[in-house]
Amino acid sequence: MSTIVLLLITGLGLGALYFLVASGLSLIYGLMGVLNFAHGSFLTLGAFAGWEVARRLGADSWAVFGLALVVGAGVGAAFAALTELLLVRRLYERHIEQVLVTVGLALATVALFEGAWGSDPEFIEGPAWLRGTTDVAGAPVPNDRFLAIGAAVLVLVGIVLFLRYTRFGLIIRAGVENRAMVTALGIDVRKAFTLVFAVGGAAAGLGGVLASQYFGYVSPHLGAQLLIFAFIVTVIGGLGSLTGAAVAAVLVAVLQQFANYYWGYGDLVVVLLLALVLLVRPSGLLGRRA
Repeated sequence: MSTIVLLLITGLGLGALYFLVASGLSLIYGLMGVLNFAHGSFLTLGAFAGWEVARRLGADSWAVFGLALVVGAGVGAAFAALTELLLVRRLYERHIEQVLVTVGLALATVALFEGAWGSDPEFIEGPAWLRGTTDVAGAPVPNDRFLAIGAAVLVLVGIVLFLRYTRFGLIIRAGVENRAMVTALGIDVRKAFTLVFAVGGAAAGLGGVLASQYFGYVSPHLGAQLLIFAFIVTVIGGLGSLTGAAVAAVLVAVLQQFANYYWGYGDLVVVLLLALVLLVRPSGLLGRRA
């Protein structure tokens, strides 16, 4: 029983990281129709920014860790906003060019990160509580899993509230439905779309700091590793569905944890699940049917 509890909660923690990356992918595609293959770079840069804060100010303090989370999210948001302003803005409705540009940016940033911080992983520590465990039904669950789960829930609720109850959220949703009409009313939709990228980048940067705690290190390839499963989550949940991304993140991560423990083929099981969903329901679990 304790093994099942441990696998379930650690799976939820891993699913939280998948969701923090997939939420930005789903948000950007669902509202703007952009497939952003450079999204993992936002996570990696956010993780390194948080690591730099912890390295310079001391990793054992909760205040420093909180600052690292804020800095990681801020750096991710700034990088995402610059990506939209300088690269993506000219490529709306031009999907092939979007893929080429964002894939090129992803490859270039990995090389840039390796040049700045080296190709070897940089190991990281946080506050003592995060390095400890909590007993749940006899299972020693690492505490950082609870933090990741809580952060993912807050991000999900925050994005939903932002889109439904704020002025910018209203502009974004209206701009998606009829951009020409919103522009004719004197509203600059471009600023709202840049904000969407920034929100997705902030979630990824926050996820990068939490992922460095989850795995115990940060490296130039951290974002790319998580991006693969984030794309799988986004497709299974339904492209553009934030709720679908949350459901799929939990499903994929928990299934992956159990399959890795009992059979050792967790990644294969996830790919088979992706194939099954694409065959049975190509629009995803909660995606809108074409």
